[in-house]
Amino acid sequence: MAAAAGEAGEAELGLLECRVCFEPYGPGGQRRPRNLPCGHVLCRGCLSALGGRGRLECPFCRRVCGPADTSDCLPLLQLLEVLGPACGILPAASSGAPALRLALGGWGALVNPTGVAACPKSGRLAVAHDGKKRIHVYGPSGSCLQRFGERGEAGCDVKYPLDVAVTADGHVVVSDGGDRAVKAFDWEGHGVLAVREGFCLPWGLDTTPESDVILADAEAGVLYRLTADFGKGELKKCQVLRAKLSSPRAVAVCRSSGAVVVVEHLKARGPKGSSTRIKIFSADMDLVGQMDSFGLNLFFPSKIYTTAVAFDKEGRIIVTDVCSQAVICLGKPGEFPVFNPLISHGLSYPIGLTYTADNSLVVLDSGDHTVKIYSST
Repeated sequence: MAAAAGEAGEAELGLLECRVCFEPYGPGGQRRPRNLPCGHVLCRGCLSALGGRGRLECPFCRRVCGPADTSDCLPLLQLLEVLGPACGILPAASSGAPALRLALGGWGALVNPTGVAACPKSGRLAVAHDGKKRIHVYGPSGSCLQRFGERGEAGCDVKYPLDVAVTADGHVVVSDGGDRAVKAFDWEGHGVLAVREGFCLPWGLDTTPESDVILADAEAGVLYRLTADFGKGELKKCQVLRAKLSSPRAVAVCRSSGAVVVVEHLKARGPKGSSTRIKIFSADMDLVGQMDSFGLNLFFPSKIYTTAVAFDKEGRIIVTDVCSQAVICLGKPGEFPVFNPLISHGLSYPIGLTYTADNSLVVLDSGDHTVKIYSST
């Protein structure tokens, strides 16, 4: 019975998403479902993309028609209206939500990007990706200023970058899953330090106002604080902050309070049972709150699978959700969790978050290999 219920649920979700782009249908805009004369249904966005030059060929049965021959799919629109939040569609972001002002990269410029960080002073962005030069540095205007981090076997080469952070004193720190190390560079790309302290799988990174590095080791289940003199290339201290975490990946430090948020990836209990858990620690690393995907689903209209986390300048927790392709505000640690979608459209697979010095929200979208910068509200 449970298996049958699961299959029924998957069928319902399949009915409510476009079979070309696999994004959920919505009541308006590019997500509105449209009928083809052959009986197949596409979203308006895919319809526009496929119907160039006044000729549209159904991607399923190859029947040819014109864009004018399509119509709204009224049964699906009525179903969306009846299901409402239960169908897993996020409410639209509020009218004061951040607006997209700049997009950087794209396929070819960035290849499968994994991390993004902003310099708190200069406004420069560092992006980690899988290209020949692993780290790209962008200026505030969007121009690419520097590329470095060769793919190779040398000590400060970068084999497989998983995340990137920028310290207050202007050093770019990269977690390298390829040789299980944390590597630091100056803005010119010169390697200044490589730390190999028995890490198993160094993953998420963030920095403190004192230029310490907070590191999540996903395989060991440990959260570290690294204190270093990057100018001299010396590691001063490697401190275990928390142990026995469950595959911690993303991590963020609040600049004002010192609070730390960690995203754990919980072991799957089935082929589609993977979930995430958000843990909030005080500056003294006392646990002050936590909630997993199931718990969040009791409050919110859809399952949330978190891939990135950040704090805004007010100390609110901001996360990415790949299930709804959205960026969501969960509130301050003391009021966690609240639910406020900041960005609910225009993202494919958001996996990175940061804020610039002027409070612009930066989202790393691995789905289309871009960095998207949104104006502050």
